[in-house]
Amino acid sequence: MEHAITLTQKLSVKSYIGSLRLLIASVAIVLINFTNGWAQTQASALPAAGTSAILGQIDGMTITTAVQAPSNQQTPLQVICVFEYTDGDIFNSPPALPRNLNGLVHIDDALKGMLTELRKSGRFEGHALETILITPPAGSMPAEKLLIIGLGDRKAFNSELMTSVGRVEMREALRLGVSSYSHASDLKDAGIDSPTGIVAVNVVKGAVNAYETEQFLKNHSLSSFQPITKITLLAGPAYFQITGDAVKAFVGTSKGN
Repeated sequence: MEHAITLTQKLSVKSYIGSLRLLIASVAIVLINFTNGWAQTQASALPAAGTSAILGQIDGMTITTAVQAPSNQQTPLQVICVFEYTDGDIFNSPPALPRNLNGLVHIDDALKGMLTELRKSGRFEGHALETILITPPAGSMPAEKLLIIGLGDRKAFNSELMTSVGRVEMREALRLGVSSYSHASDLKDAGIDSPTGIVAVNVVKGAVNAYETEQFLKNHSLSSFQPITKITLLAGPAYFQITGDAVKAFVGTSKGN
């Protein structure tokens, strides 16, 4: 009798374990399906490349944002930003963005490694507000000119620096006589967890400040320039909305609006 009870108990345990395994497998399948569905929903919710939005006007300049890699942006002048070189910095993922999302890597690819060569060799050291202007070879990228602005030591980065970056790029755009230009801060690409909205607003703030200074000089017959009609801020899909909301709020409260 004891043997029969023991056998029955063993069968019950095996049956219980089998049912438990089946339940765990079912739950796992549900979780996987849910996770995949959530990921697909999140991906589909992000704006596609080429998505753009008008954020407002300041001093006759239209401020826009667009989901686009700087290597693919059609513009008279493309601005990108880089830190002082550290070995493989834009390729170390993480903290840098992965290759398929990394605008600096795309620029380097378009220029056949020349961005890395300039930085690694010390020909362009990337000190804060240091600049170098490149004419991309025909067929390499749509931009007619590429302006690289240094951000200095990545460990000392402060978002206030981007106000000065905005001033520098505006003055260079005016010197070149272009009517519009595109800006890519490339901070996430370089592995910096920066405040996206604040950075974008500071870039615009600096650009507007420099433009208004030139207008002041022009009014006093001390300068002449071709007006800038549009500034486009490039953003990755995940940062498009944040950039747009922050800059739109700034434009809305600007005295130049």
